[in-house]
Order: sequence, then structure tokens, then C-alpha cells
Amino acid sequence: MALSAFELYSIGIGPSSSHTVGPMRAAARFLDVLRSEGHFDDAARVQVELCGSLGQTGHGHGSDKAVVLGLMGEDPETVDTDTADDRFREVKESHRIMLGGTRELPLDDEDLVLHRRKTLPGHPNGMIARALDDAGNTLVERVYYSIGGGFVVDEDALGADRVVQDTTQVELPFSTGKELLAVCERTGLSISDVMLRNELAWRSADEVRAGMLHLWSVMDQCIENGFSTEGTLPGGLKVPRRAPAIRRALNAQVAPATTSTRSTSWTGSTCSPWPSTRRTPPAAASSPHRRTAPRASSPRC
Repeated sequence: MALSAFELYSIGIGPSSSHTVGPMRAAARFLDVLRSEGHFDDAARVQVELCGSLGQTGHGHGSDKAVVLGLMGEDPETVDTDTADDRFREVKESHRIMLGGTRELPLDDEDLVLHRRKTLPGHPNGMIARALDDAGNTLVERVYYSIGGGFVVDEDALGADRVVQDTTQVELPFSTGKELLAVCERTGLSISDVMLRNELAWRSADEVRAGMLHLWSVMDQCIENGFSTEGTLPGGLKVPRRAPAIRRALNAQVAPATTSTRSTSWTGSTCSPWPSTRRTPPAAASSPHRRTAPRASSPRC
């Protein structure tokens, strides 16, 4: 089985890939089912039940918010996280949702249930989505499992960790860390060089570099947002955000004469291992195809 680095490093709304990204993708997949089976225009109400771990920890992980945004047609990678909380709050207060962003339907508290004790047989992270007609009859119902890393399977997979395997043939295959080190020893390539050679099975070198720079810029912006956002973390535990205070404490320890350089190595590039280049990682700085990392619109930690 081949696995691209872009599958390992997927961008998505936080705080959890399995409890936030997965439920949003499952809700979006349910929208696709409604459209493909011709029930989108007939649905008078949608209901979602979060079971197992999704129901037990859903409020803290934003699973309910993720489902609502997914039903509204949002994607984990492109959703505007600056407005997501306000949009979710508006739905909860108005008891109305724009299904797929186009059809306004009722969404009462009993339509989005987080079960503390109900579980589904296939996986701890299960959810049930259904659409009802005007008479309350079920038009379509689906069971989804969020199996980790943002991956979602439906009930046909019986909740097993079954993701369709990529059969792409890469240049330097390996399946364990030991095999990877053996490939490096045999070829004289570094780990990053091996990964780049394998990524070329899916996309060009320029596409790989641009994609990695985009991932890096999102990570960078997430940490910068963490440094600059005061208050408490999302969820009901009221955990205070510590990063801003830690940053101020670190900067206060730096002598004035060295503030411009040392503070950058501490925090200016979000604890980057490349303080001298700050906003450009070494691969891009030394590359003839150097690119400027695109800034993410609004990611958060």
C-alpha cells in the first residue's frame, strides 16, 4: 500500500481529526448521498446522532459544530474558522440550517443528539445521519465511522479500519521504519529524498514543493494564531490559553541587544528549526524553484 505525505498531513478544522474533521466529512458525504439518490429537495428535516466517543466528548471536540458545518456544505480544509463559531451559534439559536448552503430547514436540539452511552458496533467513533420527509418518514439513513486521521467509512465497511488502498507503484517502496532505513543505506539518499522520489508517483516536483509549502504555511499560521489569541480554549473545560504568556515570558528573557535575532528564533517563526530564513524553509530557500508560502486564510490551532 502506498501512502502520500499529503494524506498524512491533511489540513482541517481542529481540534481533532477523528472527532472534528471526520464528522464534518461524514456530514458532507451524507449530503452527496441525498443528492445522488434524489432526496435533497424532498428532505424536510435532517437528524444526526453522535455515538460512542463522538457523543461522549463531542462538545469539547466541536463534533456537533463540525456536523452542522458539514451539513451546510463546508469542507474541513477551506471552512472559514474565523466565522465558524458564530455560524454554529446562529444555527443553534435560530433552530434553522441552510442544508448544502441552499435549502433552509429546521434543526432543533433533538435533531442533533450527542449520546453519552449509545455506541455502534463497528467503531467507537460512530454517527447516524438521516433525512425525513414532511410526514416524518425516513427518506434515507446512513451510518458512518470516523476511524482516525480524518478518514471516514460507512456501514458497508462494518466499522473496520478499511480505507481503499492506493495501489500506486512508487519508486522506493517500504512498509516499516527498518525498511526505510535500509532503502536509505542502499541508495545513499536521505529520508526526505526518498519521500520526494516516491511522491513523484502522484505529482510533479513543483506540485510537491508547492503543496508542502502550503502545509508548512498553515502550520506556521496556526502556531502564530496560538501565540496571539488570548482567553480560553474551545470546549467546556475553560482551559486557559498559555501560548501568549509563554511567548511574552520568553521574549522578556532576551537581552535588548539581541532581541531582534533571539526573539525570532524563540517565537518569530513559530519555533521553526530554520530561524535564519524565518518564513521560508530550507528546501524552498535552496531550490531553483523557490516559492513564497501562501498564507492560510484563517486556520487555528
